[in-house]
Amino acid sequence: MPNDFNQSIIDQFRANGGKVGAPFADRRLLLLNTIGAKSGQPRLIPLAYTTDGDRIIIIASKAGAPTNPDWYYNLLAHPLVTVELGHERFEARATVASDQDHDRLYDLMVAENAGFDEYRRKTTRQIPVVILERVA
Repeated sequence: MPNDFNQSIIDQFRANGGKVGAPFADRRLLLLNTIGAKSGQPRLIPLAYTTDGDRIIIIASKAGAPTNPDWYYNLLAHPLVTVELGHERFEARATVASDQDHDRLYDLMVAENAGFDEYRRKTTRQIPVVILERVA
């Protein structure tokens, strides 16, 4: 169940075709629907994203915390997810970026959202980069 802050973002997103107010008014956001790794229950989280061609890139930053966010483990356990992007809803497969692609894809996110560079500096873990690709 999303916390109150996330729920307000989700509600705004769905009411306004993917547009939300501060503090995310100028950011690209999506809603990621996953299945809980332990609970098996549906989970929903708003996330910033960028793109690399047709691929959607999300970052498991948890704002630079020392541990990965729960949604990252949900993707590892259940890589088939549903993405909400604007008014569109589609199935996607999540994969973790290879070491060769990691830095380039992370830097794409930093170019749009400078805060992700700070998250990288705050933690000693390598923050995972996740690629979402539409399932035909």
